[in-house]
Amino acid sequence: MRRLRLLLSATLIMHCTLSIVHSSNAQVEKAPARKAGEGGGPYDRLIVRGVTLINSTGAPPIGPVDIVVEKNRIAQIRQVGYPGVAIDPKSRPQATAGTHELNCEGMYLMPGFIDMHGHIGGKDQGANADYVFKLWLGHGITTIRDPSAGNGLDWVLEHRARSDRNEIVAPRIKAYTVFGQGSKEPITTPEQARAWVRLNAQKGADGIKFFGAEPNVFRAALDENKKLGLRSACHHAQLEVARMNALATAKAGLTTMEHWYGLPESLFADRTVQDYPATYNYNNEQDRFTEAGNLWQQAAKPGTDRWNKVMDELIALDFTLDPTFNIYEANRELMLARRAEWHDDYTLPSLWRFYGPSRISHGSYWHNWGTEQEVAWKKNYQLWMQFINEYKNRGGRVTTGSDSGFIYQLYGFAYIRELELLREAGFHPLEVVRAATIKGAEALGMADQIGSVEVGKLADFVIVKENPLVNLKTLYGTGAIHLNDKNEVERVGGVTYTVKDGVVYDAKKLLADVRALVAEAKKKENFEITQPGIPQKPAKVGEGKN
Repeated sequence: MRRLRLLLSATLIMHCTLSIVHSSNAQVEKAPARKAGEGGGPYDRLIVRGVTLINSTGAPPIGPVDIVVEKNRIAQIRQVGYPGVAIDPKSRPQATAGTHELNCEGMYLMPGFIDMHGHIGGKDQGANADYVFKLWLGHGITTIRDPSAGNGLDWVLEHRARSDRNEIVAPRIKAYTVFGQGSKEPITTPEQARAWVRLNAQKGADGIKFFGAEPNVFRAALDENKKLGLRSACHHAQLEVARMNALATAKAGLTTMEHWYGLPESLFADRTVQDYPATYNYNNEQDRFTEAGNLWQQAAKPGTDRWNKVMDELIALDFTLDPTFNIYEANRELMLARRAEWHDDYTLPSLWRFYGPSRISHGSYWHNWGTEQEVAWKKNYQLWMQFINEYKNRGGRVTTGSDSGFIYQLYGFAYIRELELLREAGFHPLEVVRAATIKGAEALGMADQIGSVEVGKLADFVIVKENPLVNLKTLYGTGAIHLNDKNEVERVGGVTYTVKDGVVYDAKKLLADVRALVAEAKKKENFEITQPGIPQKPAKVGEGKN
């Protein structure tokens, strides 16, 4: 009987996994080789001139600063003057033969952003690697964690290596394989779990992504993974969270959790399972996400002994929370996410169709979404955000992830929205930058290499003309609306340069490439975005496919 239960559990989790991530057999088109003109460098010597440095160390902004990069490493950071005073050329690092200079006077420089939840496109969405990578880099994202290796581990490892060599236009990649991926049969014993974990490490994975498992199997996998020095993430799926919530998995060795599933369950004080209606069916995502919107209100209230105990224990375990607020924002305001202005120029026709109401496509559960669901989710967010902000204030680690490609959230743009939502949760703008950079680096075990602008670290920078601490919206590729002194409406902002591993990318050029790609796809299909339930306009005579 126990064997039967284990097989059933493993089968359900496998089904859950496949409904959420891309099948390893459904690989997207590989990223093309980096072309001439796509990024400059790395240079023998690069000097970024005159920036105001917004670092992730907790220090306030300082400038003007010149930053010297040799190959792909930061060699020098020098304060070269004072605001409002002409810079004395003698105070600056001097250009030598072969030095490339980047004049960024009056601009702002931050460490490269880290997206802790970055699926590399998907067949169902029609989003290939080139499209996704350029959207990420165009928004300053220089490192991503692929939490599922949805294109297959070999595919992801190949792109990780090509990115490390700067052979493709792509962020740095960390590969977290879904637990059990590639196994010929369901993993139902601790011995099988340990064997799979060892094999996963031998193949070169950076960690493991879990959705849940039978407790003894789960604990064995986490223990073996920890012994090997690898890290882990978990989306605590409802199918298993009642047996292993976030606190239980953290105690067992999990290093990071995604979203918020598992947290309210850790905080249950007057129940042991979510208050599921009798008609609930997990495979009906309208049911799943409607009821998820009521979950935080079933947990212990802020400030109670249970609330404090769980938070203190997680912090003591050095556990990382990666909330991904943005991916569920459509739940509290569907029209806001669906009508975001960037969809017009940056969302592929195939991706737009994937977002629409569907009983099959994951995250397309708009069967009958209305005011009651949105109000419940707004209350959900209030409690969720309070927990995350308190966790940060007490010394816990909070990172930034986007989980784009689902629920009307677009690569790159959704990441910037995540920064805004951390601000809404109560983070100071400097704390937002810290979550987006050094905290992610710590969670990945790479804080000695990336995450802050310090001598000896890799040259990963986000360089912008507008001060993002004043308005995070200026980081969007579409910029922010500004009424100038001439009473003219203009767009300001967008990332100017993304520097990854010493390679300088024109971020606006990358986004222009994406716009061209989307325009071509629309032209090929004679497609224009229409809202759900509104038919597409018929093609005019002479238009359409050839």
